[in-house]
Amino acid sequence: MASILTPSVDALVTELARLPGIGPRSAQRLAFHLLKAPTDRPAALAQALMAVVERVGPCTECFSFAEGDLCPVCADPRRDRTMLCVVEEPSAIISIERTHEFRGRYHVLGGALSPIDGVDPEDLRITELDGRIEREGVTEMVIATNPTMAGEATALFLADRVRGRVRVTRLASGLPVGADVEHADELTLGRALLGRREI
Repeated sequence: MASILTPSVDALVTELARLPGIGPRSAQRLAFHLLKAPTDRPAALAQALMAVVERVGPCTECFSFAEGDLCPVCADPRRDRTMLCVVEEPSAIISIERTHEFRGRYHVLGGALSPIDGVDPEDLRITELDGRIEREGVTEMVIATNPTMAGEATALFLADRVRGRVRVTRLASGLPVGADVEHADELTLGRALLGRREI
């Protein structure tokens, strides 16, 4: 069936639908929104997209996003070089930074170990992590991989790899604030019990 959209609008919908979490109908709504908006709005969006493509690359130290050699965290001399938080992707850094609780630096692995998906240790930035631990005198490595099978496997692998060289900690997991115990699944409740502490 032929498309009732013009070729340009059809191409825009197709590209928007490639974004994560955006299906064909949402992509169509976004495209129509952009078509109805004042001309400066889509132009500003296009400029922002081109600026990201042209200026943003990986940080030479932590592999997060940077404009230049270093990301804002690595460029900040007030950050504690002896604490390193290991994450799977740069998006996790934003969530951790929102807490205002961590004053160290980060290391982005670029994923998690998953042999079934063909992701082995050499596919991640583990060698670079070893180099940073030695070079920066890291004393504590906080593992903040996702609480998935792959994230847990990665955490255990990393902990074994650096054991004896640095203190290894893992983000606590368990019941979220405001949750009811009766509605928690067994895994979440089990982790909450294992991670219990005195008050």
